[in-house]
Amino acid sequence: MAKIKLEYIWLDGYFPTQNMRSKTKVEEHENFQGTIEELGMWSFDGSSTRQASGGASDCLLKPVAIYPDPARINGYLVMTEVLNADGTPHVSNGRATIEDEDDDFWFGFEQEYFIMDNKTQLPLGFPIGGYPAPQGMYYCSVGGKNTHGRLIVEKHADLCIDAGLNFEGINQEVASGQWEFQLFAKGAKKAGDEIWIARYLLDRLTEQHGYYIDYHPKPLGKDMDWNGSGMHANFSNTVLRTCGSKETYEKICEAFRPVVKEHIAVYGEFNDQRLTGDHETASIHDFSYGVSDRGASIRIPIITVEKGWKGWLEDRRPASNGDPYKIAGRIIKTVKSANIS
Repeated sequence: MAKIKLEYIWLDGYFPTQNMRSKTKVEEHENFQGTIEELGMWSFDGSSTRQASGGASDCLLKPVAIYPDPARINGYLVMTEVLNADGTPHVSNGRATIEDEDDDFWFGFEQEYFIMDNKTQLPLGFPIGGYPAPQGMYYCSVGGKNTHGRLIVEKHADLCIDAGLNFEGINQEVASGQWEFQLFAKGAKKAGDEIWIARYLLDRLTEQHGYYIDYHPKPLGKDMDWNGSGMHANFSNTVLRTCGSKETYEKICEAFRPVVKEHIAVYGEFNDQRLTGDHETASIHDFSYGVSDRGASIRIPIITVEKGWKGWLEDRRPASNGDPYKIAGRIIKTVKSANIS
């Protein structure tokens, strides 16, 4: 029998931006295979996470995904859904609302973020009481003058790969101390699971370095002339991957126009500070789409067009602090509403 460390991870009830919570269960297992079927339900004090009252504080944790924990011996990361005491999905449970049981929808999320110094409360590369050189030389840069935080970013990439996530890349972004990683998954729920696990690994890693991660879309303030952080959502389903029709693509894009408010409502807090029409964003008040247009709400990748209108779309509006479960769920609902034959 071996002692297995199971890190149960869930999203709390803070609104509109949820936080990750986790706690460790140590169990004895013989020949543990690392599968969901081997795991049991657990509970937690929901009154401490804004998910229950003190008089009826128990909430349940339902395991939905499991990954090896690369930082622990005999450790596993367990992504869970929060349920009420009667077994129904908690109101904070965005994963349970995703209508994609056949995993027809594929998502590729581009997660941007700032690495912040605990001592200065500023992004890496920012001097106290001033600003670094204007943005321009930081994007995909190399060298100690313009590149800040590579050590932690490389370590994070290794952890994600070792955990078995479908991790697809990293790059420094436009502002100093700003980075991005990319993940792809077939199935909206899996895509959300992997983003949250990747965020967990990144946040936990910062504890060793005196840093923290800021997912605020404009952590330097709405009036600062620096790029904000987003989480671009690349998505497709069988129709988008195979239709070969410009008209079908346009109908799907048009389906997003009447539900802009519904999308923005789940695309992340403070997103109005980022979606200004500047810095490669569309205005939060408008809706647009275009081929290879990074200033549009939805970009039609040029490769999709070159392949005969067979590929995917990119919604550039989600903020870096958005919940991938809620983002994916809303996108699926809108795509399914498109009037196509």
